[in-house]
Amino acid sequence: MSSIPKLPETQKTRLTEFSHGGGCGCKIAPAVLTELLAATPIRGLPKELLVGTETSDDAAVYKLNDTQALVATTDFFTPIVDDPYDFGRIAATNAISDIYAMGARPIFALALVGMPLDKLPLEVIGRILAGGESVCADAGIPIAGGHSIDVLEPIYGLVALGIVHPEKIKKNSTAKAGDVLVLGKPLGVGILSAALKKGKLSDAGYAAMIESTTKLNTPGMALAEMTAVHALTDVTGFGLAGHLLEICRGSGLAADVSFSEIPVLDEALEWVKQGIATGASDRNWKGYGQDVSLPAGAPDWQRKLVTDPQTSGGLLVACAPGAEKAVLAEFSKRGFAQAKTIGRLGTGAVRLNFS
Repeated sequence: MSSIPKLPETQKTRLTEFSHGGGCGCKIAPAVLTELLAATPIRGLPKELLVGTETSDDAAVYKLNDTQALVATTDFFTPIVDDPYDFGRIAATNAISDIYAMGARPIFALALVGMPLDKLPLEVIGRILAGGESVCADAGIPIAGGHSIDVLEPIYGLVALGIVHPEKIKKNSTAKAGDVLVLGKPLGVGILSAALKKGKLSDAGYAAMIESTTKLNTPGMALAEMTAVHALTDVTGFGLAGHLLEICRGSGLAADVSFSEIPVLDEALEWVKQGIATGASDRNWKGYGQDVSLPAGAPDWQRKLVTDPQTSGGLLVACAPGAEKAVLAEFSKRGFAQAKTIGRLGTGAVRLNFS
């Protein structure tokens, strides 16, 4: 393997040097977040609020009229890579993903910018913003405003807004027994980011990570048109196991997933078997591991893989078996070559079982 990808000669600062944790790996741990939200009062919810915090869904949804509902979300984090343009692209792609995960069409975004102005050159900050704008342009939306502050760690992300028909919203809590589970992107982003910080990631591994994390989850809009797609979410900071458990809990179902069917970024599998993973992987397991069954004698790398925090991860689809081919065809048509069926939902105690 070659060494860590070189940065442009004009860039002397490594963005990840400012980060205690990068990308979605710096999310608050699931157990802590649950405790915080449980202590937060919820008052005066209007009937027009179709989706709120009740099932930890990807975005809030507010009904405007009989044919339109507004979808609103926000996401931001510290650098997962050193290249400022790539950081901006990854952060923007990740934020917009929650719009697609609700089956909505994005309409515009607001930028959230926090930068250590005394430590980062303005041209580096400008490249971060340019990267985010390029992704919004690819999504066909403008960045219509935002807010910026001077902070100790670089932070970038978006408030993203979208529109969906109220009857076509795809929640994470409406899966049905017998549904098959389709995953749109391979796992391993957190593992590759950990290898990057250790100076071990190859040029090819870096390229694969950037390709995955900057690929917009546009199939979500087409999936909204399929009545046989019952539930939808995207896999991000809590890992595959965490976000699938959200589907199980919201829908009152159990899930069976085959390890051999889970798509994984090639170099990620190599590194996780050598023990390289993020600290967030262990925090995730501590938060929900009691509801996950691994095969007897499973190596520890399997646990780290399914809890690996995915920055700008793939869509996770629960659909009727008869719609499986159509769902996979939609992913294929939009360039998601590694999309794959990984398991099935069934009745029984809410639990996630890997085999």
